[in-house]
Amino acid sequence: MRREQVFSGWGEPGAGPSLPAHARALLRDELGIPGGVVSRPVALDDVVLAPSALPGRVRDRLARVAEVRDDREARILRCRGKSYLDLLAQRAGDCASAPDAVVVPGDVAAVLRICAEEGVAVVPFGGGTSVVGGLAGLRGCFEALVSLDLGRLDGVLGVDAASLTAVFEPGIRLPEADRALRASGLTLGHVPQSYEWVSVGGCVATRSAGQVSTGYGRIDENVLGLDLTTPSGTLRTLDVAATAAGPDLRQLAIGSEGALGVITRVALRVHPLPAGVHREGWSLPTFADGVEALRRLEQEGLAPEIARLSDAEETRLSLALAGTGRLGRALLGGRCLLVLGWEGRTGRRRAVAKRLLRWGALPLGAKPGRAWTASRFAGPYLRDDLMDRGVLVETVETATSWSSLAHLYATVRAAFAGAHVGCHVSHLYPTGASLYFTILARQHADPAAQWRTLKARALDAIVSAGGTITHHHAIGHDHAPWLEAEIGPLGVDLLRTLKAHCDPAGIMNPGKLLPT
Repeated sequence: MRREQVFSGWGEPGAGPSLPAHARALLRDELGIPGGVVSRPVALDDVVLAPSALPGRVRDRLARVAEVRDDREARILRCRGKSYLDLLAQRAGDCASAPDAVVVPGDVAAVLRICAEEGVAVVPFGGGTSVVGGLAGLRGCFEALVSLDLGRLDGVLGVDAASLTAVFEPGIRLPEADRALRASGLTLGHVPQSYEWVSVGGCVATRSAGQVSTGYGRIDENVLGLDLTTPSGTLRTLDVAATAAGPDLRQLAIGSEGALGVITRVALRVHPLPAGVHREGWSLPTFADGVEALRRLEQEGLAPEIARLSDAEETRLSLALAGTGRLGRALLGGRCLLVLGWEGRTGRRRAVAKRLLRWGALPLGAKPGRAWTASRFAGPYLRDDLMDRGVLVETVETATSWSSLAHLYATVRAAFAGAHVGCHVSHLYPTGASLYFTILARQHADPAAQWRTLKARALDAIVSAGGTITHHHAIGHDHAPWLEAEIGPLGVDLLRTLKAHCDPAGIMNPGKLLPT
């Protein structure tokens, strides 16, 4: 089996950064939290785990076509994803809903056929990084549930440098995929914050976006073809640049979150490695000024691969947490930090700089860009430290049109009244952009109920303001109750019909994607 994340947090034990010492005073001053450690995750040996409910007969059948593990550690490590709610339960040692076994397939179709015949629920498992309940052990009407670990399906099936395409098995993680492409002078161009752990198949199944998606496109824009193995058979699409052969059936699999079947092959458009990378910082008078600048740059075709605009509150707190000195003091006057990143094609930089200066931006040089790059993957690790200190820390993301962005921003901020809320724009389109909110608050006596209340309030606000309920985190279990508000009753009915055809027994990832 491949290397594993710690069961109660992010990454491998002791592998990530910790909260800096000066942040404790900030927690006290900003959130009224003493700053000391108030809780620790239970030890692995103290985790509550129900006995396996997988019948011996079914285990024997599965063992003929796959490796089957039902040891304590394997089951606990695949119990949930990495959302705040997931980690609250894991830290408390509540793994009663863990899978009854972990199945490592060679033949995915054979495993699904057996599970459908025997009535065993299946939760596909890639990198384990879902933050919306996508890996929750919801059994529905089934007594037994298995985690289908795709980690050994991690091959590179082909690289076509002339066509700028590559074909992968679903379990390969993004760093390994990029290492394989580098020999041909290529890159995925897909770097979500979960980059260290997430799999190619998981990105496609959740319509992932990454830090350079403004330049290279989201994962769904780069999928050329795929195989979706379902209990009813396999959907295979051609790896072609474009086709007019009816509706695009790739879209039935992209974003399907394991609820229809398992993505077992992905052909992606890849990109030449950039000759150089440049990051730089700017400050703008207000968040609205920054949003307007990004709109104009995107619609003029000048936006760089990375464009990340923090509002005044996120700017202030981020710089304070980082212990920034002179630069921090220069920015703390209510101005907003804009980080721009250029991948190879830097010919636009001069034109962008001229416009930003004309629109009231101040140049800050390369240091803020380097600092942002250095801390890019630190957030999930620091969340573990914050939870140790009694901090509620979670995110909500959405997107809308440029004309509606200010209203959506104000509406969601109001929904989190009483908590500390920072926001940034990080994905640009000609017609609109994303908003990504980070929420910090002192934990209540029941922190899970506290967050569920806040999240429900925020999603209701998003729906009322005309935003999407998710821009790149997917639906999972947590967002499913709001899906009908976005796609309508007919849309939900169409998805239910599709699931009934692909998965007649209903074994695939119960309780995810579709409202129950």
